[in-house]
Amino acid sequence: MVWNDAETIDREQRRRRQDRRLRDVVASVAERVPFYREAFADAGVDPGEVEGIDDLAGLPFTSKEDLREHYPDGLFALPRSDLNCLHASSGTTGTPKVVGYADRDLEIWREVMARSLVAAGVGPEDTLQNAYGYGLFTGGLGFHYGCQELGAAVLPIGGGNTDRQLRFLRDLGSEVLACTPSYALYLAEQGEKRGIDVADLPVSAVVYGAEPCTDPMRAAIEERLGAAGFDIYGLSEIIGPGVSVECEARDGLHVHSDHFYPEVIDPETGEVLPAGEEGELVVTTLTKRGMPVIRYRTGDVTTLYPDACDCGRTTVRMDNVTGRTDDLLVVRGANLYPSEVEAAVLDLEGVAPHYRIDLYREGALDEFEVTVETAPGVDGEALREQVRERLEDRLAVAPDAVSVVGPGGIERTETGKARRVYDHREE
Repeated sequence: MVWNDAETIDREQRRRRQDRRLRDVVASVAERVPFYREAFADAGVDPGEVEGIDDLAGLPFTSKEDLREHYPDGLFALPRSDLNCLHASSGTTGTPKVVGYADRDLEIWREVMARSLVAAGVGPEDTLQNAYGYGLFTGGLGFHYGCQELGAAVLPIGGGNTDRQLRFLRDLGSEVLACTPSYALYLAEQGEKRGIDVADLPVSAVVYGAEPCTDPMRAAIEERLGAAGFDIYGLSEIIGPGVSVECEARDGLHVHSDHFYPEVIDPETGEVLPAGEEGELVVTTLTKRGMPVIRYRTGDVTTLYPDACDCGRTTVRMDNVTGRTDDLLVVRGANLYPSEVEAAVLDLEGVAPHYRIDLYREGALDEFEVTVETAPGVDGEALREQVRERLEDRLAVAPDAVSVVGPGGIERTETGKARRVYDHREE
């Protein structure tokens, strides 16, 4: 089932639509946003000569630093009086990134979220328990808007408050849970402590996002909650959640590319990579009015697949995000993504879906330590050597120390994203 015909149209028809929309957005930002007018001039780009997607690679990139340098509203294409809503990043890593939405932008957001929910098997008869945070963070309201557009009931419980989450899952019988993957596992753990088997609850689908989720972690979510897991991707600089989503085939995330055009580039050179090669995701908004962005470098590492999907959608698919370019760790000269540690060990029998990386510097040398957690009833000492061997076999740099702790031995977070890396080298 699809939400609308835009998801299944002929690809040549979609390309013509993308070409027209790219011409329009380039002309708009060149006229309305001084940053882009200057960036185009510096790159030798005449906006009037941009004919379509084939010209996209010649346009300049937009970065997170550009948004921060023009804080709060220097990249807005409309005056504040024409905006309906503002969202912002947390600003925990620096100046917040503020995003403005016009009425039409909110309509598009509702539409792509309805598409996303339908792709994950959600119907108008379902109730979705929304455990994403409401407020400046786009997660909660994105799912809320999508449920309203679809006609599904939404329970706007927000992030945290685990006792209430579990009670309402049990008492109201929500069929769908929306939250981060780490919080889904946290809910399952806390349910067990309270004598509640979350797998026996009516939840049949978990729509998760906001942090990378490897296949072993997905398997743990599905087993612990007794529900199918669907990955959803988005970021506030583009729209919020709803840029792409897995369908029931679960063979990559369909990008709503009539609104958001994706590219994958080499993060070092900026060169556009062919389909099937992993690199940094770059997205251009084709229909946003409040704050369009041209070739926005997301920092997320993925791969694009243009081949047909069994579900009938003709949109390009992206792989699950495997990491972030700004999460890349350089350890003794070798590159390491935290998700590589997760992917290496979480499919070992007896390893729980929780891990921690600690980095230290002794003199001029990096020290790399990994801590994993056992499932209940597992001998940690016997497992430690398996974990060490697996990490040495799979990673570009072997850990200096491997620790195995019992259930609950790694710190949990009740809301937001799990913290995996503790880099003590600059302390």
